[in-house]
Amino acid sequence: MNTLNTLNAINAINTINTMSLLGVLSQGMALVTALLLAPLLTGWVHQCRAWLHNKSGPGVLQPYRLLHKLFNKDLLMAEHASALYRTAPYVVFSCTLLASAIVPTLSTDLPLSPAADAIALVGLFALARVFISLAAMDVGTAFGSLGARREMLVGFLAEPALLMVLFCASMLTRSTSLTAIVETLAHRDLAIYPSMLLACVAFTMVALAENARVPVDNPDTHLELTMIHEALILEYSARHLALMEWAASLKLFAYAGIGLALFCPWGVAEADAPLALLLALPVLVIKLAAVGALVALIETLSAKMRIFRVPEFLGTAFLLAVIGLLVNVLLGVA
Repeated sequence: MNTLNTLNAINAINTINTMSLLGVLSQGMALVTALLLAPLLTGWVHQCRAWLHNKSGPGVLQPYRLLHKLFNKDLLMAEHASALYRTAPYVVFSCTLLASAIVPTLSTDLPLSPAADAIALVGLFALARVFISLAAMDVGTAFGSLGARREMLVGFLAEPALLMVLFCASMLTRSTSLTAIVETLAHRDLAIYPSMLLACVAFTMVALAENARVPVDNPDTHLELTMIHEALILEYSARHLALMEWAASLKLFAYAGIGLALFCPWGVAEADAPLALLLALPVLVIKLAAVGALVALIETLSAKMRIFRVPEFLGTAFLLAVIGLLVNVLLGVA
């Protein structure tokens, strides 16, 4: 009897060790995938925009060339820059990388995911926004202060709308964990949820605003009256600028991953299906290609709005998400 209990304990320990190793492998693949595919997604969006404008474009690998060039340049610092200015790129990059790591893009077996739910995910984006805004004002230039004020305005309106979208999905799955949301929605019968349709529209509007895309911002311009994100990083150079650009790509990748997790959760490997990781990567690439093409199409069909119209734009997104919550209540989901 004692021998049987010992064997059962050994088997249980081996099973736990195997599951932990698979979890570490999945988490490592998620980190590497985010680091490698984030610049590629940005390059794909720019290439699709060029094609829609009947231009050739710089190619999908241009963000990698830009990062390589910036990492090999000599660093120039502003004369009155403080330690906050020098630390901000590393904090912003770390926050966006961690946010990308806890989003279930390849697998739901993520050891970091239980430590941060959807609310903490929004907090990571908010922390990165605070640091990049403070760093922009730290130098004391007019462009930096202008961009920081606009960035905080966008964040103040976008974060509640994003939370309402996440709560709308949480009411269907009874959890604020993105991995639990993916596992629950992926196993449900294919159905059209009116609340999720409203949340999808709201999330698209928030994602465009948070990633400095048209119609809220134009990432390709350096005009004083229009730029938001570019004004925040105007004083950075070399590796600091490279980290900021990489962080912007990671943020776009994270928002794409959140959208796919909420509205297209199929194809993500589960904890008890390690072999599905082999198929999850090509499925993710196909999904990201579709997301990038959709973003480029929206930007091509939209015009840059005035900054005074941004509150109306994001206020509409918030109302759509709240209506989605009310629809869940009326349908008896909550």
